Amino acid sequence: MDQQYSSALLGRAVDEFAKLPGIGRKTAMRLVLHTLRMEEDAVDGFCNAIGRLRHEVRYCSVCHNISDTDVCAICASQHRDRSLVCVVENVQDVMAIEATMQYKGLYHVLGGVISPMDGIGPGDLQIQSLVDRVEQNAEVKEVILALSSTMEGDTTNFFISKRLANVLNDESRGLKLSVLARGLSINDELQYTDEATLGRSLVNRVPFVA
Repeated sequence: MDQQYSSALLGRAVDEFAKLPGIGRKTAMRLVLHTLRMEEDAVDGFCNAIGRLRHEVRYCSVCHNISDTDVCAICASQHRDRSLVCVVENVQDVMAIEATMQYKGLYHVLGGVISPMDGIGPGDLQIQSLVDRVEQNAEVKEVILALSSTMEGDTTNFFISKRLANVLNDESRGLKLSVLARGLSINDELQYTDEATLGRSLVNRVPFVA
């Protein structure tokens, strides 16, 4: 047992909390002591929620957003504009855009961006499923590239534009490819952008130029 703690269970709980991102050992200790002061039912509910999250949550088979069912609530909604597909890096970006209340279309979550330095290539992302989705669904009239304004985001935008070239060049289809207006600063990540700026960048989106 770590001599720092009078209880091995306490020390183990601190170790586990400290594994969370942004949580140091002092903060972990405060969280553990707070948990000890909670009612048993509240602690059981907390543990049950975390357990169910890990074991039962899934990813939408259409857009790859986090979901409780095979198809997420956004994709299943009859009130969304099915002609728009907004391409984002991760689920946090979906939440950020939804918070602006400026977008009523659908999403496609890539699961990251192309980053050779980190060993992430196109095959590691949901790019092929995006291409298949757009090519096979004539309802889609605009694909909005809403990736962060970083070198990796720009590289991913360019790659996607090339993969969608055939359908973009099909005049009978009338598909548009657009990007967020540059109200976002270079190297900004969507999830950390304020809602007003992100909303304006989405509403004032511009055609993508490779």
